[in-house]
Amino acid sequence: MGLCRKGVQIMAFIRSMSEIAKKWATVTPMRSGDYEAGVRNPRRDWAQATAAAEDAWKTGVTNAAAKGFFSKGVNFAGTPKWAKGAVDKGVARWGPGVSVAEPDYSRGFAPFRDAIERTTLPPRFATRDPRNLARVKAIVDAMVRTKEGAGPGVTPRGGGL
Repeated sequence: MGLCRKGVQIMAFIRSMSEIAKKWATVTPMRSGDYEAGVRNPRRDWAQATAAAEDAWKTGVTNAAAKGFFSKGVNFAGTPKWAKGAVDKGVARWGPGVSVAEPDYSRGFAPFRDAIERTTLPPRFATRDPRNLARVKAIVDAMVRTKEGAGPGVTPRGGGL
């Protein structure tokens, strides 16, 4: 709060949330050219600046985890917000995004595909024979070795290895 000339406290002026949100929703979509220009000509190289920020990222994530911000944010948003965003935005972006990402997918998965091809599997036994799990373990071990030895940027999508 600030003081006017007569010593009376006055509140800072700010527009209503509905006015702010409406202006943001109206003006921001018209800035796609600015967005593209910023991506094409950044002030700093994205990869260098992002890699240099690793310590700040670790600190931020550690502090947020210690304060329980992840679950607080999830609970605040709730499933309906997640579903609405996924359906209203994600469905339309899914196909084009996958198409554009094909070369990246191929490059990222190739080391894992090649590791599977090089893996010698133990013999297969009768259905439900627990010894068949050794076949699964052989593939998992190959994926872990590949992930740990593949270097930065190689991540099997959806596998969580």
